[in-house]
Amino acid sequence: MRHQYAVLLAAAALLTGCSASVVAEPDGQPVDVPSTPMGFPSIVGGTVPVPTITPDTAKPTDAAKPPATPDQATAPPPAEAGPVSSKNLPPVDKLGNGWKTYVDPAGAEAGWISNNNWTRERNAHQAAFEALPVGCKGKLPASSLPVPQYALQATYRTGPDLPATALLLRFSDEQQAQQYYTGYEARVKACGTSSDADLSIKPLWSEQDAAAQLRNYAGASAYAEVAVRQGRTVALVASAAADPAPQPNADWAHSVVPQLRTVIDSA
Repeated sequence: MRHQYAVLLAAAALLTGCSASVVAEPDGQPVDVPSTPMGFPSIVGGTVPVPTITPDTAKPTDAAKPPATPDQATAPPPAEAGPVSSKNLPPVDKLGNGWKTYVDPAGAEAGWISNNNWTRERNAHQAAFEALPVGCKGKLPASSLPVPQYALQATYRTGPDLPATALLLRFSDEQQAQQYYTGYEARVKACGTSSDADLSIKPLWSEQDAAAQLRNYAGASAYAEVAVRQGRTVALVASAAADPAPQPNADWAHSVVPQLRTVIDSA
């Protein structure tokens, strides 16, 4: 962009410095004609209009596409994301037996700076995009998804001391939250269970605005995940599966749905 601006300025300087060429009318009287190159604006009143270079500040509109510029960590993130805070998460003992909050130390490898808290604000576009399945064998839908207004992430350790996270995505209205949830679940169902893919997903159960599944990453642990939409908010809670069998994870997911519905969309 800076190079383009310099080119425009150079073109303007060339125009204002040009001498006029001289042609003759039939009566022999000379007439000055500005020697304006093709493709540049004409000179009016001795000045050249220079286009205003405005940075692209348009807000992102599609959470199914990655951010043009990844979030750059220059300081610890806030522990709240606008109106969304730890009060929008159930008490830790309601999420599972032996669960506890966990302060992620973060660091350069993680790409963000720890705020010494178990919750942190996320770039809403980036968080909503990264929550979607990637590396599946199945063909995922290409539909666009709304970008939330706020995103809050929480980190935990389960009873067996395995990692777990919760992500709250708060949208501007219920319709956008429903659209994201529906698109999210459509991608989960389309991912497939092929063992030779980077990611396979086995659906466990689904009901109105809530569902659970098992994510299996190649060469890594399986994760049990529950997704819930309540009002303007979508909650995604994932836990490393201590038992890879479907039923215990399906039961756990069922148990946390009412706990999430109670608080995730409260003011």
